[in-house]
Amino acid sequence: MQTTQSADGTEVVYERRGDGRPLLFLHGGMAPAEYWEPVVPRFDEYAAVVPQRPGFGTCLDGPTETSADEVLDREVGYVRALVDDVDVDGDPILFGHSFGALTAIEAATDAAVEAVVAYEPAILPEDFRKRADLADRMEALIEEGERREAVKRYVELVLHPEGVEDLEAWLTAWPVWPECVELAEEVVRMNRAVEKYEIPDRIDVDAPVLVLTGTDGPDFLRESARAVHEALSHSRLVEFDGVGHGGPSEAPDLISAEVRSFLRG
Repeated sequence: MQTTQSADGTEVVYERRGDGRPLLFLHGGMAPAEYWEPVVPRFDEYAAVVPQRPGFGTCLDGPTETSADEVLDREVGYVRALVDDVDVDGDPILFGHSFGALTAIEAATDAAVEAVVAYEPAILPEDFRKRADLADRMEALIEEGERREAVKRYVELVLHPEGVEDLEAWLTAWPVWPECVELAEEVVRMNRAVEKYEIPDRIDVDAPVLVLTGTDGPDFLRESARAVHEALSHSRLVEFDGVGHGGPSEAPDLISAEVRSFLRG
């Protein structure tokens, strides 16, 4: 493991595997760094950089120290610190999933990167954002002592938008369950950050961006993927049939082949 520090002094721990141009893998809010294990071996010509995000969502401190308004800026800061730390073999490539994809795009507005790959960035379309209340619903359940139920609401909305026959059985097989329940407050804070984020008319990223989405994920994330694509000057949008929000780890061969083709181009 190696370490660096962001501008605010946050220590960022990351693993670097292999040689070549750095490829940073930024996992989403409900997944640990191990999320990328099925993907990393498919990019062996790159130096894979897999950070341990500083907290679930972004923060190890409480909301009085880092509010929901500051969460995204803090996460972007650590990605920019990583970019500066690993660029010895050329400007790195950012590959983000969900909240990690949003972070990658925001970091690329002010960081020297070769390219960005964003799988279903955690951005809400305007109409959906105005009525979004997941953070409030989760917080109410936590206050009632129903922490597991709070995290289940997130799982149902993002990972199983069309429903699942046996959620309990699915959760039992989910590698991060039930440990992720301990971090329910961080999920709420991350969701509040997402609910506050408004996509600009133009996203100022000079590097080429590959925006990915799947037909089996939430409709609102597919819509936001298209909006991100339209707001970028140099982007390509690809939609995968039969793939959900967990795309990169769910279908690593399919997703990796598209990413590799994009990077070669």
